[in-house]
Amino acid sequence: DLAFNEELPWLFPHAPGAKDWFPSEEVRYTHAFRNSSLQGGYFIMAARALGFDTGPMSGFDNAKVDAAFFADQPTVRSNFISTIGHADPITIFERLPRPEFERFNRVL
Repeated sequence: DLAFNEELPWLFPHAPGAKDWFPSEEVRYTHAFRNSSLQGGYFIMAARALGFDTGPMSGFDNAKVDAAFFADQPTVRSNFISTIGHADPITIFERLPRPEFERFNRVL
């Protein structure tokens, strides 16, 4: 939701000026995209912890999804789509290789 800052006065009451930390749509988009990605990761972890399979996807036509599901909420934009449920065991891939931490990360 690109208007998330409008909710900050009651969601983040200890910082009365927090709404003004996000003055432009570009700034709000950057924060909203990052935070929705983190929340999506938490959703996937929680679903899997409860025994569900998930199928997160990107690469779809966001504009069409937004028009179909959020036409009445013009400040809401899709980030990714995920299935949730119990997959057919024969369609589940084996666990993919996991690179060593140092290959893609650096601790500063």
